[in-house]
Amino acid sequence: MRLRTAGSALALAAAALASPTLGSTTGIFLKRAVPQPDPVRAAAVVDAFRIAWKGYREHAFPHDTLRPISLTSADDRNAWGVTPVDALSTAIILGEARTVNQILEYVATIDFTTTKEANSSISLFETNIRYLGGLLAGTASPIAMSMDLSSFDEEQLTDVSSTGYDLLKGPKQNLVDSTSRVDTLLEQAKTLADSLSIAFDTPSGVPDDTVFLNPKRRIGGSEKNGPAGAGTLVLEWTRLSDLSGNKTYAKLAQKAQDYLVRPRGKPEPFPGLVGYDVSIANGSFLDQSGGWGAGMDSFYEYLIKMYLYDPKEFSFYKDRWVAAAESTIKYLASHPTTRKDLTFIGGYQGRKIFPNSGHLASFAGGNFILAGVVLKEPKYTKFGLELAESYYQTYAQTASGVGPEVFSWVATDGDGGPPAGAADFYKKSGFWVNAGGYILRPETIESLYYAYRVTGDKKYQNMAWKAFTAIRDRCRAGAGFAGLNDVTKADGGSKIDFMESFFLAEALKYSYMIFADESDVHFQGQKKNSFVFNTEAHPFRVRS
Repeated sequence: MRLRTAGSALALAAAALASPTLGSTTGIFLKRAVPQPDPVRAAAVVDAFRIAWKGYREHAFPHDTLRPISLTSADDRNAWGVTPVDALSTAIILGEARTVNQILEYVATIDFTTTKEANSSISLFETNIRYLGGLLAGTASPIAMSMDLSSFDEEQLTDVSSTGYDLLKGPKQNLVDSTSRVDTLLEQAKTLADSLSIAFDTPSGVPDDTVFLNPKRRIGGSEKNGPAGAGTLVLEWTRLSDLSGNKTYAKLAQKAQDYLVRPRGKPEPFPGLVGYDVSIANGSFLDQSGGWGAGMDSFYEYLIKMYLYDPKEFSFYKDRWVAAAESTIKYLASHPTTRKDLTFIGGYQGRKIFPNSGHLASFAGGNFILAGVVLKEPKYTKFGLELAESYYQTYAQTASGVGPEVFSWVATDGDGGPPAGAADFYKKSGFWVNAGGYILRPETIESLYYAYRVTGDKKYQNMAWKAFTAIRDRCRAGAGFAGLNDVTKADGGSKIDFMESFFLAEALKYSYMIFADESDVHFQGQKKNSFVFNTEAHPFRVRS
């Protein structure tokens, strides 16, 4: 989930579908089908990745982002080359050896201590999830999908669990020309974190999201941050401490996290659900608005993922996730008047619920599914499956087959109606589109991936295939893939000349993995998980 901008105090929230056939999923912990690969569909996703990478290499390298239609580039993420760093773990998972080596060779040349332009602002949040996450995944946890740790002997397995074994230097060393390049990833990750660490130099330790490195290191001077901005650091910085042996990184992120999991200031409007703004001066919450969408999403996501990373150390984070989940189910769940089979999650302002949601929030289905498995609590997995199916409906109901950025509905316990001209669509679909853009986001397919991994039900593979092919066919443009301005039109409307790095990092990775062979890196529904994905879909090996 990314580009979480504070566009409104009413944070966008996840959508969810209470399927008429949900009775078949309530016993998922008693009986599951085994996930099966689909090599033909997997190959189609690989082809899309190759198109995207080729376009970037030929027309944008080493800049941040490809503009596929004009065949130009943009330096929107610090001019360090975000696309290759973000794409690295996907290239490894797909087994794209040539691409892996191209990226490794380039990463060694990046100067993470400065920016090319003076007074160029750096987003701590985006730089953390894309750059630091990408470097760490390449350092210790990405794995080619054909890798099966069951073939390792006891000594090798001990090596894996105790040292963060680098698969690029071990069983998959055939992917790299030189293992020294892999060592460089960790060194670059430490350099980057050292540069970014000034963000925590605030009175409270809650980081400023804006950092400057040129002409000198300084912070932007903001008075507030948010739960996602301050609470989507703990996984990456803890992982870096584990790999480097320097505990300072984890201490910085966990101190900031502590303000979020032990909230002070404005009281929680619902147990476990916090406000949108956090004071950088003292760490107190400044408001009572929120949801599961922009500015909030990955804070909740990381609470349960940190528990998966190490259940002993981060048990309290799990407790906070459970509190938020219970309140979400009890207070935020909402059914459209025309489609009572759908369950959406609204945003809130105080204790008032607003029937609005958006694409970013569709990750929540996967997060609930993950939590249900990890906590052995079927009601969370059931709710997550409802969410995953609902967000798929926001794809299935549009003329383009692609889901919108923002949508609304009329709740059964609310009043009002759809805007003029939207009544027929609302009657059929259960929502109307407020903002019809699509910028190559991954969250809906991400949740379908988790749904399939837990149930083995091929309907989720089929949903993901329809979503992927709609994206591929509507967004293919010029040298790569472009965003859409209006998903309510059959062709997606005019194109947005921009190929976000998360298209390669997330959308294509999750699209591939739902059809890929079984491997240790997959989310496991029936056995111990070896990996956890950060919010940019970069896999980190969990602590043993």
